[in-house]
Amino acid sequence: MNFAPVYIAYRAIERAFDFYHHWYMDGSIWFSHKFIDFLEERDRTFALRVTLKHFFQPLYKDYSIIGRILGVVFRSLRVLIGGIFYLISGVVFLAIYLFWILLPPVLLIYGSSIFFQ
Repeated sequence: MNFAPVYIAYRAIERAFDFYHHWYMDGSIWFSHKFIDFLEERDRTFALRVTLKHFFQPLYKDYSIIGRILGVVFRSLRVLIGGIFYLISGVVFLAIYLFWILLPPVLLIYGSSIFFQ
């Protein structure tokens, strides 16, 4: 019995599983880390949690009625803009991630349809 073809088949199957593990597991972990890093960087700009924590406090410690009203108005706008930005960012990252996940099966299906025509 020749050992070389068995070894080559074994290595081909092993490399195929390694590719899918790298593509899906490692790629998903990398992508989630990048998404969280992106949100952390944007949170330095929008500070959504801090804004919600101090929502009803006056802006710049101005305890007059105008300062209290403007604080709520400006913080409402900041929360609204930040929420919309986070929502759009989440949708964009989800679309890119779905493209990443579906790329190998689509290429296999497209490649096999061309090959077996």
